[in-house]
Amino acid sequence: MTRPGHAIGLGIAFGAAAGAAWGFVFLAPELARAFTPLQLSAARYLAYGLVALALIAPRWRALAPRIGRTEWGALLRLSLQGNIVYYVLLASAVQLGGMAMTSLVIGFLPVAVTVIGSRGEGAVPLRRLALPLALGIAGIACVAWQAIGMASDAPLATRVTGFLCAVGALAAWTSYAVSNSRWLARLDHISSHDWSLLTGLVTGGLAVLLAVPAFAGTSAADHTGAQWLGFAGVAAGMAVVASVLGNAFWNRASRLLPLTMIGQMILFETLFALLYGFLWEARWPTALEALAMVLVSASVLAGISAHRPAPAAH
Repeated sequence: MTRPGHAIGLGIAFGAAAGAAWGFVFLAPELARAFTPLQLSAARYLAYGLVALALIAPRWRALAPRIGRTEWGALLRLSLQGNIVYYVLLASAVQLGGMAMTSLVIGFLPVAVTVIGSRGEGAVPLRRLALPLALGIAGIACVAWQAIGMASDAPLATRVTGFLCAVGALAAWTSYAVSNSRWLARLDHISSHDWSLLTGLVTGGLAVLLAVPAFAGTSAADHTGAQWLGFAGVAAGMAVVASVLGNAFWNRASRLLPLTMIGQMILFETLFALLYGFLWEARWPTALEALAMVLVSASVLAGISAHRPAPAAH
């Protein structure tokens, strides 16, 4: 199915906005390093659930009859894949292996989602996506070379564990991105914004269960008042910026763009994660990192070009 040009442009804008919002979650584990990934995830999604509940409450009576057992089951699976499991693994990867390594592994999301999406009905053939995929892989390779060349005081076992957590996060979010896009394509009775809030509501319920093991044995005296305040601020920021706004932007993009193009949009998350990392470390990117950002940007543009309809013959 060919999408009109204005829908493609709007979808790209929403995809970039989602990437900017989601890039923040890579920085959050560094901002709250005194807390565990489980605690970060539980607090983030408890806050997300509360915000989603407040936003959806006024429309609940009208919305509830449209949601059946099948939709609730899908929301449960998507909430686990794209939120709870994904972020526990991602936060673990950042704290064990660093932001650069984690951003690198998650940067393979466009490749994974695009390859899977190329099998869908009406998708652009994979051969037409060869250039954007090659450019994206080249950009990721630059970041990989940079990460490998950097000295590290962390033990090898710690770095390997961090890498495996990042790969697990990659698998969880690839599954979520494909399943969520296909669900949104089938839902004509629920808006993408309401679907995002419903996901937040279910995730909040799961976070209540996660909070029990996450905070078991933890007391207020284990951290300073400033640490607790910072932790609360980071959790609330992730809930509003990354979960509510980011997911809403992403769902809008998912309805405006084909699945193979959605895969290209995920590259924006990698770009923003790297940008936030540079700002946090107060440094400019190295030559390899700058080249990687150029290649990744070119990959997105090439992906956009591959989805443009051929000009009509006169």
